[in-house]
Amino acid sequence: MDKQLVHEKLESLRRCIKRIETKRPQTFQELKNNLDLQDILSVNLERAVQMCVDIGAHIIAKTESKPPETMAKTFDFLAKKQIITESTALAMKKAVGFRNIAVDNYQAVNWEIVFNIC
Repeated sequence: MDKQLVHEKLESLRRCIKRIETKRPQTFQELKNNLDLQDILSVNLERAVQMCVDIGAHIIAKTESKPPETMAKTFDFLAKKQIITESTALAMKKAVGFRNIAVDNYQAVNWEIVFNIC
């Protein structure tokens, strides 16, 4: 495994989380009425999820296993190999679902959900 690559991804993940923590509004109303906060939080949540997927994919690539067909299945694989817990896998699969909605705009983003995630 390329430890430097994983380290860089983890640093990017830490930056995203820190940005979310520093910009997290006190109330849902504040988020609902502030387009800049919406952008900052959604982009950093998307990036954080993507970093987790990338790290998982990198771990899987170092095995002789077939790559997962979806981002969510990355976390199923990691749980099956006991690299992460089942509960973490479930949480990450939900995060991938959020990421897909936010990135691909499958449906309108629910800012109350974003507030609760943050």
